[in-house]
Amino acid sequence: MLDFDALDRDLEAPGLQHWREPLQSLCLEKLSDPAHGRIPEWRRTLQALPRVSSDEFDFRSDAVTVASNETIEPGCRELLLSLAPWRKGPFRIGDIFIDAEWQSNLKWDRIAPALEPLRDRAVLDVGCGNGYYTLRLLGHGARIVIGIDPTVLYVVQFLALRHFMPAVAAHVLPLRLHELPPDGAMFDTTLSMGVLYHQRDPLEHLRQLRATLRPRGQLLLETLIVPGSEPCSIRPENRYARMRNVWQLPTWRQLAIWLEQSGFRDITLIDRTTTSVTEQRTTEWMPFESLAEALAPGDPARTIEGLPAPCRAVVSANVA
Repeated sequence: MLDFDALDRDLEAPGLQHWREPLQSLCLEKLSDPAHGRIPEWRRTLQALPRVSSDEFDFRSDAVTVASNETIEPGCRELLLSLAPWRKGPFRIGDIFIDAEWQSNLKWDRIAPALEPLRDRAVLDVGCGNGYYTLRLLGHGARIVIGIDPTVLYVVQFLALRHFMPAVAAHVLPLRLHELPPDGAMFDTTLSMGVLYHQRDPLEHLRQLRATLRPRGQLLLETLIVPGSEPCSIRPENRYARMRNVWQLPTWRQLAIWLEQSGFRDITLIDRTTTSVTEQRTTEWMPFESLAEALAPGDPARTIEGLPAPCRAVVSANVA
């Protein structure tokens, strides 16, 4: 399913040719794992997608767009919809609008001003989901963007999108951060968004992020924080906003300490925003429960578990 020839070519730009064989071997292993019983079905879906003649891509608009003068076959929408739930978006393929759970363009508008100039830069997008931000980064001038996410469905969603834009220098691989090959400090910019709070050891995750960056490289981190002026963190007992595997929720001061302990400098809080039910909601393309069901009835400032409602911080930091 993955285009390894294009990946091999694009890995040359950041000097990561030595990643070629280990990446290919590990990705093939992930995509043939019998535990993912729907992989054969997803392969058939990708193979059934119609060919659309277009070299007009817009990665700078709110909806990542593939423009086409052709009428896309009616069955294409159903094929893409069969890959639901679509968590990140929106996307537009011809006249098909993929209205994802997250209006990810709102978060992009918060993080984009903090990005150092990306022209000719190599970027790593950790926990990239289906590649919405991966493609927005490309539109922002990056030379190559490598996204990684362990959820195979999200990788398949990206492959469905890339089917309509095969020449772009963006790739999404079914990997976790710690699975990347060694000697990878070749990225100018690394993003980690919505990942840190799922880590049992947040400091280790931050150190792994640091190890991906060249000297003076930039980390752009987005994660959940809780109110408070003291350096401390909350450890949810079971779930947080109905999410499993949320291990620690720090205050901003605690997060800054973690970053400093992990070897980062120039640590700057760019934005903090309480997530709204306008930004994250149920749609046709993600028809399950969303943020509204995770908040306490009558008290949107608390989660259904009685904890502070989701507030997300965007932080910039650099490697010395």
